[in-house]
Amino acid sequence: MRLLIAAMALSLAATATAPALAEVVVIQADRVLAEPGKAPRGATSIVIEGGKISALLEGRQPGPAGARIIDLGNRFVLPGLIDSHVHLDSDAGGQAALLESLTSSPGLDALRAQWNGMKTLRAGFTTVRNLGDRSGATLALRDAVESGWVMGPRIIDAGRSISVTSGHMDGTLSLSDELKVGVSEDNLCNGVDSCREAVRRQVRRGVDVIKIATTGGVNSRIGAGLGQQMFADEARAVVETAHLHGKKVAVHAHGTDGINVALAAGADSIEHGTMPNDETLRLFRQGGAYYVSTLSTVNGYRERLAQDPNAYPPAVLEKVRWRLEVTGRALERAVPAGVKIAFGTDAGVSKHGRNADEFELMVQHGMTPATAITAATTNAAELLGLGKEIGALRPGMAADLIAVSGDPLVDVKVLKTVQFVMKGGRVVPMVD
Repeated sequence: MRLLIAAMALSLAATATAPALAEVVVIQADRVLAEPGKAPRGATSIVIEGGKISALLEGRQPGPAGARIIDLGNRFVLPGLIDSHVHLDSDAGGQAALLESLTSSPGLDALRAQWNGMKTLRAGFTTVRNLGDRSGATLALRDAVESGWVMGPRIIDAGRSISVTSGHMDGTLSLSDELKVGVSEDNLCNGVDSCREAVRRQVRRGVDVIKIATTGGVNSRIGAGLGQQMFADEARAVVETAHLHGKKVAVHAHGTDGINVALAAGADSIEHGTMPNDETLRLFRQGGAYYVSTLSTVNGYRERLAQDPNAYPPAVLEKVRWRLEVTGRALERAVPAGVKIAFGTDAGVSKHGRNADEFELMVQHGMTPATAITAATTNAAELLGLGKEIGALRPGMAADLIAVSGDPLVDVKVLKTVQFVMKGGRVVPMVD
């Protein structure tokens, strides 16, 4: 099935087959943020060979003989951005998402993931961490992108997300008994041994990271709240098994107890983390986990409700309204407490291609433009285990870079309009 989905994704964009990267390219620009968190450089020439940066030269220089020069003029260049929390296979929500889950197919999921992946790439996000889908479509897209069959962002993929029965990742919620029998439950676990096995199933599929839920979710079609739903021994079993296999663990968690259980178990990142307390902040600092706040979800909720007040069933709508009220408060506590922050949007709940909306919300809730950009570059790269490859512009690193008009260190909103994208030394066409 995985090969079939990959083949279908290939048919969508056969023209995107990657060319050889034999030529040397020199990117010239007036200002370059080579090292997020530090002062930007002035006029710089970035030499790119074999898809990697080989040198950063002062001023405008032609580079090696025969190099192709791309002069970006007075634009501001910075590393390709990283979104640590997306779901590329969909951006439907509420009742529309339920209908899509019942009528779509793995092949269509793969094509939709590639379509959304291109929106994301053209928005300047050259790497994403995909935290769960229904069918394995994004695993296939990951492999197709790596093989050069189609164009798309670099993908770190979690396969299918894990929760307890009746938890946030239980695909049978709200379905009739007749429909439940057709939904796989191999991502659900109950008890230590079962949770170890659930992780190993995803490892067997070839995932890059493990995603679990220790609390209820806003979009879960059940009125069970947002508190803890996974026991401490189950969370510990998941994290220990994942780490045994060299996989990091991202944890969906809203309620305080569920966040703290995950952090105490050694989770690598907390997604949403809506209700932290003082112990939460202490555990973040003690273990070095990253906080991924996903503030952009509120944009998706507001837009869907504006179009249709009945977009969400009553059990979900109550949680949506709560999320709209409290989003951002956790980040306002985390930033001054010294918690490490990585950029993530939960795109899929919000719209793909508008990932940079998150920057404005991060600044509204306690970050500076500089620290928000660091969260989407060097911090996110470290979280993904790719700190030596992406997140900065240094010799030996992937030639992932973007260019914008204006200074994002002064006005972070300029990142919503990216004029130039290069991923791995290849210029990304901004239109089909």
